[in-house]
Amino acid sequence: MTGTSTFTRRLRHLISISRSSVLTMIHLDRDSSVPVRQQLYARIRELIVQGNLGADTQLPSSRTLAVELGVSRNTIVAAFDQLIAEGYLDARVGAGSFVAVQLPDALGKSVRAAPHIVRATAGREVRLAGEMLTRRSTSPPSLPVRPRAFALGVPSVDEFPYAAWGKIVAKRWGRSAASLSAYGAPGGLPALREVIADYLVTSRGVRCNPSQVFVVGGSQQGLNLAVRVLLDRGDPAWMENPGYHGAREAFDAVGARIVPVPVDAEGLDVQAGEAAERHPRLIYATPSHQFPLGMTMTMRRRAQLLACASNADAWVFEDDYDSEFRYSGQPLPALQGLDEEDRVIYAGTFSKGLLPSLRLGYLVVPPDLVEPFQRAHTVSGLDGSLLDQTVVADFIREGHFARHIRRMRRLYATRRELLVESLRRHLGGMIDVGLPASGTHLVAYLRDGVSDVDACRAAAANGVIMTPLSSAYIGTAQSGLLLGYASVRGPLIERGVRQVASALRSLIPDSPLRPLDHRVAG
Repeated sequence: MTGTSTFTRRLRHLISISRSSVLTMIHLDRDSSVPVRQQLYARIRELIVQGNLGADTQLPSSRTLAVELGVSRNTIVAAFDQLIAEGYLDARVGAGSFVAVQLPDALGKSVRAAPHIVRATAGREVRLAGEMLTRRSTSPPSLPVRPRAFALGVPSVDEFPYAAWGKIVAKRWGRSAASLSAYGAPGGLPALREVIADYLVTSRGVRCNPSQVFVVGGSQQGLNLAVRVLLDRGDPAWMENPGYHGAREAFDAVGARIVPVPVDAEGLDVQAGEAAERHPRLIYATPSHQFPLGMTMTMRRRAQLLACASNADAWVFEDDYDSEFRYSGQPLPALQGLDEEDRVIYAGTFSKGLLPSLRLGYLVVPPDLVEPFQRAHTVSGLDGSLLDQTVVADFIREGHFARHIRRMRRLYATRRELLVESLRRHLGGMIDVGLPASGTHLVAYLRDGVSDVDACRAAAANGVIMTPLSSAYIGTAQSGLLLGYASVRGPLIERGVRQVASALRSLIPDSPLRPLDHRVAG
């Protein structure tokens, strides 16, 4: 009993030391024009983002902070409420406020760090290179334990054919457990590379053979591999604006010079890109389903893009994002299939079509790049699990993948219609809806000058996850909400939209209800 009491006292002592150290890191400028509440919020957020306050760290109580900092308790509570709404803190009933284990991904724009930084660690200076890799201001997105409205990029995992998958796992593991426990093959399992090549040739019009296919840990890992092979520091790289934040991070990590190129109804504006930089080294594009706005690049614009790449002697990275889920119109062939000069690197993933936890994607590279990508793939250690690759190959070969995609396409189309109808009923006077022909999310453009970041914060307080459209822009941004619907069941869609409507009305309480407009992206 004495031992237990001693341990408890020591634990409480350590906790009190930890809480006190938080106080020493918070400094408020009483002479600043910035309100004290905002200073406190910004300082605590900075400490969390930089890792000074680690995951699950308990913060002092609002009463303690108010006394120690000499401010009102209401000021502390307001700052805490904002951090909780944004996902930086977790409030636990009866226990207090703790640093969130999983930080938010896109509720605010990242603060970019310098390419090199010197940090003092245990009395010595440590110089870090590749700062975008070694210090990130946000954590990567994670799959919610339960479906949440309106998480972006999350498939309907509860509808996955686990029984068929389990039979394949049991069969393969029972027959060849020893061989599947070895290191993976360079470039990926040959059987899976063959299946992927066959699938892409028949379904996406890609021209390739299995030797050009490289299995990677998702499309982001494929992009990281490509930029390491193709870009040197200072090389110009086009990327869509707005565009995928992962592309921006990949270019930053190698020190490339990012050239933001606007998009219009036809996709990437090639003429605008040429006006900004006529000789890009790499062009990143999402022609099948532009992220995040959703339009499909027209054939005319695809021809312009390939001509531009030819004139500039550039490579094109085609991210075939969400191409499987098209609800209207005829799908256009992949850009890679139209490429006569072998300049396009094609990327796809199984994260949306199968399971995010697989972390399996693929690249199709031009013949001239097979050898350098082979070397880079090997030294990067991107082999992956042989069991997962074998099961995926069987799953596709036996027809389960095609059946699952057809079923999910019907399900997602239904959920998409439910979301649009619910938005029409509850938010008709506050938003315009961008309705792309494919994908698993839509864009709700905000009216009346409402900040999408503020809207996301207000909705997060009610447990609704949304992504601000402005976070996808470089420079001047448009305000809007990205609403994922793939993982959200019907009743949760209706409930989520009502919560979003409540959040928006708190920001624009006098907004009249008007008919909902639709912006259809082709």
